[in-house]
Amino acid sequence: MSLKHFIDGEWVTPVRGGKMPVINPSTEEIICEVAAGSTEDVDKAVIAARRAFDRTGNSAWSTSTGDDRAQYLKAISQKIVEKKELLGKLEAQDCGKPHREALWDMDDVAGCFAYYADLAKTLDGFSSPIALPDDRFKSSVQKFPTGVVALIVPWNYPLLMAAWKVAPALAAGCTVILKPSEVTPLTAIELAKIIEEVGLPKGVFNLLLGDGPGVGSPLSSHPDVDKVAFTGSVPTGARVMQAASPTIKTVTLELGGKSPFIIFDDADVIEAVEWIMFGVFWTNGQICSSTSRLLIQDGIAPKVLQRLKEEAEKIYVGDVFSPQDPSMGPLVSRSQLEKVLRYVELGKKEGAQVLTGGKRPPHCKKGYFVEPTVFVNVTPNMTIWKEEIFGPVLSVMTFKSEEEAIRLANDSLFGLGAAVMSKDDARCQRIAKAMRSGMVWINCSQPCFVQCPWGGIKRSGVGRELGEWGLNNYLETKQVTEYVVKKSGEWGWFIKSKL
Repeated sequence: MSLKHFIDGEWVTPVRGGKMPVINPSTEEIICEVAAGSTEDVDKAVIAARRAFDRTGNSAWSTSTGDDRAQYLKAISQKIVEKKELLGKLEAQDCGKPHREALWDMDDVAGCFAYYADLAKTLDGFSSPIALPDDRFKSSVQKFPTGVVALIVPWNYPLLMAAWKVAPALAAGCTVILKPSEVTPLTAIELAKIIEEVGLPKGVFNLLLGDGPGVGSPLSSHPDVDKVAFTGSVPTGARVMQAASPTIKTVTLELGGKSPFIIFDDADVIEAVEWIMFGVFWTNGQICSSTSRLLIQDGIAPKVLQRLKEEAEKIYVGDVFSPQDPSMGPLVSRSQLEKVLRYVELGKKEGAQVLTGGKRPPHCKKGYFVEPTVFVNVTPNMTIWKEEIFGPVLSVMTFKSEEEAIRLANDSLFGLGAAVMSKDDARCQRIAKAMRSGMVWINCSQPCFVQCPWGGIKRSGVGRELGEWGLNNYLETKQVTEYVVKKSGEWGWFIKSKL
């Protein structure tokens, strides 16, 4: 495993020689050490990316055709398919998600690069005419790449979140500096190796390893970076936006959530419980869009909670490579485990009741494991109802009417996702319209497709990723207007024609 950054097509040692450990959260053992960058490394990467963006001639990237860029993206996608087993193993080992879940992520990573390869082709010759009220002019809109972009990704979906940003940025013609989380850098290193293998021009893709203060902050504030795209916590997102503001950079932020899931009396209990668990225990509960606030209508609540307790206690939590094929692995780090357990204790202290879970599984002697946890008797003023926990912790309230459910669901500082389950389609559509969120799921929770926009409102972020919206994140809009009258002197505002 390389310890180095990937800058300007070369594997380079950090200027200050910094290193940081990568820890397996299942075993608490050090996997390896990787580079820990600093401001000097950021400067080198930005210079390389700027030079690559401004390059002209046969090796130009920003002015190359979308079809040319698509060939590279397709090649990356194919390499990911070929290395799926290696990448899935590294991802599971690095971030603690179940191995089969990590393999599923690799399918999505490959699909993301393939999807944006197709979208890249649509940019060739793009020009959208605009109807004008004055026939002496014709006008159109063109698109062009934003420039040098800094992409800062989190630890819960290390390679998939990188793909969500790298693929559309490259498709648009931008040059890229990727900063993975210092906690989970291993698959980002493999992505850099793949990009080197497919022969992407030097400086178009650069990888910087390191933490937020050493790399993330100087990247966000660097005057030669044109855009920052960040996925992570709300406090860090606010700092990224602040760092970017002096140079008026474009910023895309995909931040936290506390998404509600509304279950009505007419829902099927088994289906409801399956989607409730998928919505909050998937990725070990470490997902920004987690539907971690459950609202159950009074009439069905006892049956749902009884079945939920039974099924949650059947979930096997363990080492991601264990023969039992666990549905949940460890949390990503000791600090994350300690944070989640503090929220569990706070929930108890504030008067909520643990229906199930809330502690380390007895068979897990090492690793950062916690049982799937469900709280009942929760009230809207409790911390566990209001704040993002980012772990496998579900808070449950009941409601009587549709109006009450809408009010409780929307009473949040976040607005990423929301879910509703009912056999009444009209009611589901009313709820979807009423939700103050960027996404609504009907009779399910957490489906994600590369073709659909992803993002939220309020403190859940700014902008959208995926789909054509993800590509537009890395494109600027240019108005081109032409005066089409050929007769000299026809305008005649200052110079009056004598003809």
